[in-house]
Amino acid sequence: MLASVLWPASGMAADTHRIFVSSNGWHTGIVIAISDIPDGRIPEAADFSGAVYLEFGWGDAEFYPTPDPSVGMTLRATIPGPAVVHVAPLDAPPGMAFSDVAEIPLLLGAEQFARLVDYLHDSFERDGKHRVWPNARGLYRFSMFYPATGRFHLFNTCNTWTARGLAQAGLDIRVAGVQRAEDLMQQLRDLNPE
Repeated sequence: MLASVLWPASGMAADTHRIFVSSNGWHTGIVIAISDIPDGRIPEAADFSGAVYLEFGWGDAEFYPTPDPSVGMTLRATIPGPAVVHVAPLDAPPGMAFSDVAEIPLLLGAEQFARLVDYLHDSFERDGKHRVWPNARGLYRFSMFYPATGRFHLFNTCNTWTARGLAQAGLDIRVAGVQRAEDLMQQLRDLNPE
């Protein structure tokens, strides 16, 4: 695996990209600068052209978009079912944009970042089309849900999805056993103990 590096205080090289992993204690997401997305990748980003960052999350297609899910929805989310990608535009890093969100900044090399963008791009279910349109309003003002690839279930959660994306980028992240947000956030903190 390629080495992973936490965001350094001294700056970064020209061929590196700063990303963030966000956590509200329950759910994790991947945050990247919209200006870093290469042409032709993640065409749905055009829906948020005024944003500085985009936060990507993934989850159960019924449970995730519902503000007040029922017990039945919660139970159904434990068995394999369709998924959605949540995209939220941000004007600042997630820890500044939301008072109740923790963030871990990471520095990725150009190859690592390209792999991560490919992972995010491939998370949208486009059915052979160039792009897909939102299928529901998002959790925040101006955020949107889109059809997603993969099947959500108890052992393939939003946090598993985030861990898988970071591992695909080449970070030394263990995907197996990641269910809770803290399972992933602790691994990220352990990458560069201080």
